[in-house]
Order: sequence, then C-alpha cells, then structure tokens
Amino acid sequence: MLLLTGATGLVGSAVRRRLTAARVPVRCLVRDPRRLGPDRVRVQIALGDLADPPSFRNALRGVTTVVHLAAAIRDQPRGSIEELNGIATWRMVQAAEAAGVTRFVFFSALGATAHDRTRFLRAKALAERAVIESAIPEPVVMAPSIVYAPGDVFMTLLSRMAIAPVVPVSGRGRARYQPIWAEDVADAVIALLDAARPDARYELAGPEVVDHTEIIRRLLAAAGRPRPLVHVPTPIVSRALRATEAILKSKAPATWDEAELMEVSMVSARGTADAQLLGVRPGSMAEVLGLEDDLLPV
Repeated sequence: MLLLTGATGLVGSAVRRRLTAARVPVRCLVRDPRRLGPDRVRVQIALGDLADPPSFRNALRGVTTVVHLAAAIRDQPRGSIEELNGIATWRMVQAAEAAGVTRFVFFSALGATAHDRTRFLRAKALAERAVIESAIPEPVVMAPSIVYAPGDVFMTLLSRMAIAPVVPVSGRGRARYQPIWAEDVADAVIALLDAARPDARYELAGPEVVDHTEIIRRLLAAAGRPRPLVHVPTPIVSRALRATEAILKSKAPATWDEAELMEVSMVSARGTADAQLLGVRPGSMAEVLGLEDDLLPV
C-alpha cells in the first residue's frame, strides 16, 4: 500500500492519475474527498491533514511507501508555514518509522536551507533533515525548481490580472528558475517508485534557466493576454500584501510569503541530469505551453 499526501495538488493529481491507471493500491490523505473527482472510488481515502497527527498515523497502517507532496506556502487557520511543512513532516516521519514504512519520498524545493530568507524554504530544509536522518530504510528527497502547468492556479491568477492594461511584478523580477512541467515531475515520481535502489536526493529542473519576469511574460503569452509589465519595489509589495492579508486573512488572493518566494532563485547545477537519470526528458516552456518562437520574449 502506498500513502499519497497532496493528492489533489498540481503534482499530486498527476501522480494519482498514473498510480490509479497502473492499478497501484493507493491511500490518499485528504480533507475533502470530493476534490479527488472520479478517483475517489479508485483509491482508499484517509480523512485528515498535516495539522492532525492522529489522522496520518491511522493513514499509515499497512503502508510500505509514502509519497509526501502536501505543502503550504502560506499560513493556514489550522497551522503556520513552519508547522505544516517542517513540524508536520517530522511527525509524519516518526509515524512512518513506527508503521514500518520502507520508502519515504519527500518533496522539498531547490535551494532549501536553514538560513534562507523565506519561511517556506527554511521549513522545507528542516523537513529534509528529518527525512534523511530518519531510520526509514529508503529516505528520498525530490527537490524541484518552480513547477507549472497550463491552467494552474498561478497562470489563472495572471490571466485575471491581465484584465488590466499592465501587470505588476514584485521587485526586480531577476530571480532565476528552471521551470519544470508538473507532468514531467509526475513521470519522475513514478520512475522513482519503480527504482530498485533510488538515490537519496534528486533535483528536478527544466532545460531552461529563465528569470521571474520572463516566466510571467511566457505565461501571459500562453494565456493569450500579453501585457506590459511594471516592476513594483519590494517594500511597497510587502506592505500592501501584509495589509491585505491582515484584512482578508486566509482569503487574501496573494500573501507576502508567496511573493517573497518569487525573489529567491531555484536552479540546479545538475540541470536536467537527475530527471534524465529517472528516464524523463523535461520539456521546455515553449513546448509545454505551445508557444511559437516569435511569441517568446527576447
């Protein structure tokens, strides 16, 4: 039995589809089974979330493999970024050890360190350490760069913002990424699950190094709404988003913690080597989004 967390997320949905198509016994830890769509009758459902340790201890019964994709990039009513990413993963690892799990696959992020400027990446670094230093026989960390897909939440938000004549960009927009398609990431996860002796760490990156500004231009072009971009100084963005979050709480359309992540580079010196080691050739943004060469920014 395989336990999948984050089964309704961008990568988790793609992984779930592959597992159910291959008839792999899957148990999904979810708060709302309706978000599983038709797959809710094809998987076992464990009700709960990362803020409720007893729920995932029960979900681990009879499980030999865990794929832990669930994450939070903003504070939630049920827990902070640190609690839901760092502490919850540490507790899940402890429960997995007690349950006799033999392989624990944890999704981190490129560049996660204990001294990072962002709360999210610091929490991910703490979680990485908990996984690697555990007594689980096969702990594996997968660290992707920014993950995207046509029609994802970020692309949908940009499309809505493009109703205006210009689209704002937080800061200088110079942070660099190697964007990787969610479907390529899911293929890498499935290949890892089939591997007899996986490595302890895989860095998943696309074939191009592009900055934040260029990513936004490409996503707007793919949505059919190219717009001029206006760079907004970071202090102004920080104050505006913090004020919005104070008023709207969890309903805020964006938070400073999310915006700050887009000012931290996530690149791998290994490029696409780890993905190719798993038999996956990541596609470029142009290939995935169907962009013509003359639509790409120069």
